[in-house]
Amino acid sequence: MQNSLNSICIVGGGTAGWMAATLLSTSLRGSNIKITVIESPDIETIGVGESTVPSIMDFIQACQIDLKEFIQATSASFKLGIRFDDWLTAGESYFHPFGRVGKDINGFDFYQAWLKSLADGQTTRWLDYSPNAIMAENERFMLPPQQSQNWVFSSYAHALHLDAIKVARYCRELCHKRGVTRVEATVKKVNLDDNEFIHNLELDNGTTVSSDFFIDCTGFTGLLIEKSLKVGFEDWSHFLPCNRAVTVQTEQVNNPVPYTIATAQEAGWSWKIPLQHRTGNGYVFSSQFCSDDKALDTLVNSIRGKMLNEPRIIPFVTGKRKKIWHNNCLALGLASGFLEPLESTAIHLVYKTLVHFIKHFPDNDFDANTEQIFNQKIDTDYEEIRDFIILHYCTSGRDDSDFWRWCQTMPVPESLAEKIRVFRERGQIEHIPGQFFTCDSWCSILEGMKIRPRKHHPLVAGFHSQNLANTLTKNIEDIRATVLKMPNHHEYIQTHCPVQIKL
Repeated sequence: MQNSLNSICIVGGGTAGWMAATLLSTSLRGSNIKITVIESPDIETIGVGESTVPSIMDFIQACQIDLKEFIQATSASFKLGIRFDDWLTAGESYFHPFGRVGKDINGFDFYQAWLKSLADGQTTRWLDYSPNAIMAENERFMLPPQQSQNWVFSSYAHALHLDAIKVARYCRELCHKRGVTRVEATVKKVNLDDNEFIHNLELDNGTTVSSDFFIDCTGFTGLLIEKSLKVGFEDWSHFLPCNRAVTVQTEQVNNPVPYTIATAQEAGWSWKIPLQHRTGNGYVFSSQFCSDDKALDTLVNSIRGKMLNEPRIIPFVTGKRKKIWHNNCLALGLASGFLEPLESTAIHLVYKTLVHFIKHFPDNDFDANTEQIFNQKIDTDYEEIRDFIILHYCTSGRDDSDFWRWCQTMPVPESLAEKIRVFRERGQIEHIPGQFFTCDSWCSILEGMKIRPRKHHPLVAGFHSQNLANTLTKNIEDIRATVLKMPNHHEYIQTHCPVQIKL
């Protein structure tokens, strides 16, 4: 007979906590599992993850959330990718688009066909075949129409820039309507049983909360997963030395563009995230190469518009818990680990962790094998994103500061080194099902860093050169014709989903 859980307690509100409550209240509907969120009024929410990746759209759909309502409630704008300024050398930019780049030809990755066209003397850019890149260059956007026969519409993807504090507030209100219990209190003590499972929590309001399962959303502190269960932390600082960020919000002085901007700086990189009502700004840097005061000056000198809050310094350590699920506790968000937001993966990892958890949802017997399988899957996700972030640093040609000179000879995980070696030889990227970053994403970064393979796949040499050229020309024409009929990004927002200003 099945021995099901009866209750789940989420400790910590914020983006991660309320995303968890929202998705679980949807997925567990009809199961009679009680969901409780303990949210402390004394602990400030960091509010990271304001730039997202396309899986945010999967989260919205899975939670049965109205997209227009969500966009308006979170002051969101649309995002087609990330523009990287000054990463290869100062003054040069490249773009990492979401969605597909080109269409596979005769069963071969489009990248291989494009390499063949270059060998034939063609001079088109890799990004000429990306609907997202052309949309971004022209600041165009529209949601793809359903059941369109135009292949361009099915090839692009989008995410959102959003206000993380407003996301948590929206999800909290939605959860209230769905019967999730909210307790406003601070956890004072975590009690374990003889088997090192969490037994109950003692709160500062004098009450005690018991539950079958606990989700730790207490941020970097890791109150349950680390301070109580002591699972340990896998430190990746030797790969990624940035360990601090300074952030500030500014007034929106221009219409929001449909992409994030990541600009390489002397000791790290800075971001600009354009929402409807404001811009998020930050500088991720290494304290080994830059002081807090210098980082703050660098950020303040790069922003436009009036500052809306006092700049904040956020220290962090790159890495992850050695076990993200242990016994009857799951770590989520900053409690599970931290990877700098270079590719906007914070909210994605929250959602992906929850998807893995729901797939491997435990009974009250807490089968150790199920926990192990889950941890292996989420470890793979973290390592994939870690390697992809390192790729931006280890391929840079900059040597104009101590930080970038360090990157010239930085340690690289063998998993990444092997990937780069294979790519340099013949332009192939091994994609494992379930991985987030596609071959197109890897090729976009490597092309942006001007790393070309020595040769293309031998069998594409058999492609008829003129037929291939005609096909590629038609692809470019289709993309541009479709994109230039789209409305301007700002105009699209104002027409369909503008922020409702409360007087």
